[in-house]
Amino acid sequence: MSALWGIPYLFIKVAVDDGVPPAFVAWARVVLAAVVLLLLAWQAGSLRSLRGKGRWLAAYAVLEISIPFPMIAVGEQHVASSLAAIIIASVPLFIALLAIRFDQSERATGRRLVGLLIGLGGVVALVGIDVAGRADELFGVGAILLAALGYAAGPMVFRRTLGGIDSRATMGASLAIAAVLLTPFALLDPPTEVPSGDAVVAMVVLGIFCTAIAFVIFSVLLMEVGAGRAAVITYINPVVAVGLGVAILGERPGAGAIAGLLLILAGSWLSTDGRLPPRLVARRREPSHTHGAAAAEHP
Repeated sequence: MSALWGIPYLFIKVAVDDGVPPAFVAWARVVLAAVVLLLLAWQAGSLRSLRGKGRWLAAYAVLEISIPFPMIAVGEQHVASSLAAIIIASVPLFIALLAIRFDQSERATGRRLVGLLIGLGGVVALVGIDVAGRADELFGVGAILLAALGYAAGPMVFRRTLGGIDSRATMGASLAIAAVLLTPFALLDPPTEVPSGDAVVAMVVLGIFCTAIAFVIFSVLLMEVGAGRAAVITYINPVVAVGLGVAILGERPGAGAIAGLLLILAGSWLSTDGRLPPRLVARRREPSHTHGAAAAEHP
C-alpha cells in the first residue's frame, strides 16, 4: 500500500505541471477506476450487496475521494510532490483527533500517542522551515491538509458501515458517486489543449494502479487492522514519494523536509507500539511445518 500510494504524487505532479486542471485530473482518475471496479463487481454478482448502503457510500465517496483527490492536485500546483506526500502523513493525527468524538477503539494513548505527536512535530518542522512566509506554498499546504482530514474520516466511515461487503462493489460504487460529484468541476475547468502523452500515461496509472487496485487492497487492510493502524502507511508513503521526486523530477527537499521526514518515520514506529502486529508475531512463533502449510494454501 505504501508503494501504491507513494507514487501518485509523482504522477499528479506530472499531470498538473503539464497544464491539466486539478479537478480534471481527479475526475479522470476516478472515472477510470470506477469503470474497472464496477465491471469486476458486476461480473462477480456482488453489486446487489450494496442495497441500503447508499448514504454511507456517498459519505465515504465525499470524504475519501471527492475532497482529497482534487485538493492534493490543487496543492501540487504550489508545492513539490515530495512535500505533498510528507504533509499527508498527518492523517493518523487527524484520526486520533476524530476518534475522541467518534471512535473510542481508535483513540491514541501511551506510546502510540507519543508517536503521533512526534509525527505531528515532523509536519510542523516541515512547514515552519521550508514553507514559512510563502503565501502560495502555504495555500498548497492548506489544500493538502484538507485532503488529509478527508483521508482520516473516510476509513472510519468505511469500517463502521461498509465492512464485510465485497470491496470491488463498495469501492466501485464509491468511485462512481465521486465521479458524478466531480463532473461539474471538471466541466467548468477542462484542459485548454490535448494533454501530452506523459500526462495521459500519468492519469491512466493513477486510475488503474493508484486507485482501482489500491482501493481494493486498502479495504482489506482496513478491516484487518483498523483505520488507525492502516493509516500508518501514510508515514511510509513519503519515503517513496521523496525518492521518486528526487530521482525523476529533480526535486531537492530542504532541511525542514528532511527533519520532518525523519520525525514522521520515528512517529510511525511508535504509533504502532514499536512492534509487529500480534497475529504476525504468533505466526513467526509457529513451527516451520505450519508455515509451509499456510504458504501452500495462500500462494
